[in-house]
Amino acid sequence: MTEPVKRPSINPLNALRGPAVAGCLNKVYGSSNWQFTAGSAVLGLALAAGAVLAAGPWDSGQRKAEQQWAAARDRTGGAHHQPAAPAAAAPAPAPSAPAVLAALGTAEEQTAADAPDGTTAALRDRLTGLLDSPALGTVRTAVVIDTATGRRLYGKGAGTAMTPASTVKIATTVAALSALGPDHRIATTVRASPDSRTLTLVGGGDPTLDRAALRSLAADTVRALRDRGVGTVRLAYDTSRYSGPALHPIGPNENLAPVSALMMDEGRLDRTDSGPAPRSGDPAGDAARTFAGLLNDAGVGTGPGPARGRAAANSRPVAKHLSAPLSGLVERALTNSDNDIAEALARQTALAAGEPADFKGARRAVTAQLKKLHLPLTGANFADGSGLNRQDKVTAGLLAGLLARAADPDRPELRPVLTGLPVAGFSGTLRDRYTVKSPGTGLIRAKTGTLTGVNTLAGTVVDAQGRLLAFAFLSSGTTSPSEAQSALDALATSLTAHPR
Repeated sequence: MTEPVKRPSINPLNALRGPAVAGCLNKVYGSSNWQFTAGSAVLGLALAAGAVLAAGPWDSGQRKAEQQWAAARDRTGGAHHQPAAPAAAAPAPAPSAPAVLAALGTAEEQTAADAPDGTTAALRDRLTGLLDSPALGTVRTAVVIDTATGRRLYGKGAGTAMTPASTVKIATTVAALSALGPDHRIATTVRASPDSRTLTLVGGGDPTLDRAALRSLAADTVRALRDRGVGTVRLAYDTSRYSGPALHPIGPNENLAPVSALMMDEGRLDRTDSGPAPRSGDPAGDAARTFAGLLNDAGVGTGPGPARGRAAANSRPVAKHLSAPLSGLVERALTNSDNDIAEALARQTALAAGEPADFKGARRAVTAQLKKLHLPLTGANFADGSGLNRQDKVTAGLLAGLLARAADPDRPELRPVLTGLPVAGFSGTLRDRYTVKSPGTGLIRAKTGTLTGVNTLAGTVVDAQGRLLAFAFLSSGTTSPSEAQSALDALATSLTAHPR
């Protein structure tokens, strides 16, 4: 089972099944507090919507307001929170927090988590009760980290390697951003032989290439050919940038096209841009044939159908199209749980590391990049970039640690991992999993993960004390996807509760 972008609406407070989950939520929020909770949720929804509008528009994968905030912020956190000329009644700036995330996953950090204050003890009580829900299957693990201090506030099975499903995309995107940077763009080019009689469409690995981009490439190509008086060409297409098998181990599937360095619209055969869809069995050939038709329409004949081949060493570029910045691709991969983009990002990471752009090369490259972040990789295995392979293994400690790293002011290149997480009740795979009445709506941002018997959730939340927490909840042996999702959503929602 894989996760579509849209799901039936699930209320994490009302739709929960099982006495353990229901009982713990009553302890957290209290039955007498329902009117207050509902009112707070509605207010939170309105505030979150306002924040979304105020933050726009998008620029290079990030909202401009957030990009400017990140650029202005220095390594000590709250030092620049006050305006240049504060009003007399303005609140004091938030206290500065040092960059302390280097200790994530170390023995020192784990010891600190074993001596909780009262607030942390209450958090542990809530989470421990919710994790007992039978809906979470036979094995469940959890980690919660205060991103400002790097301190682990909660851990259960933190070092147990489990199948993460689509939450492995967090690791994939962190590795890609670390290797290439948020401004990197993937190029698709057209190269011409010295006599301009042979054209080669060269795929660079951009799965988001579309008909409009191919039309632009065709127009630029025709202009270059007309300057040389060429009206007929032989067309080839080059997919050699990627190597290894094109088919994922799951085989032909509506959740992933054959992985190719050249494709159009992710190989989708319908007009959708996210979620499961019928896929082409030959995405590279389809893209090349579309390009040939556009050349013909523009007045340059291509003769018989395009043939697979490599561009000659002495060929020259005549047209180029660049993908959206990597930051935007990362956000799209996380928001919509886009498997095709995730696999492309894993291969781009492999290319940057000088590895073959196949599943094995991507695994080595992603692992090497994450090692540089000094996080616990014991038991980790990145069999693919999307999470469709059950051989993927990560720990809750690693996923939460990666999110904390992305929140580190010293690592602004990783910020798209946080801005790309679906927003509860608003976007992507969390759009319909939270309702207006849920206290978590608008406050939780998280990547979902779903395979048969596997349900996961990892993301960030602002708690009642104003702390940004990173969390990861992994479960396996589940029998009801809807009940497991509700239980995971309840865990994340509990992090927003006021301490007692």
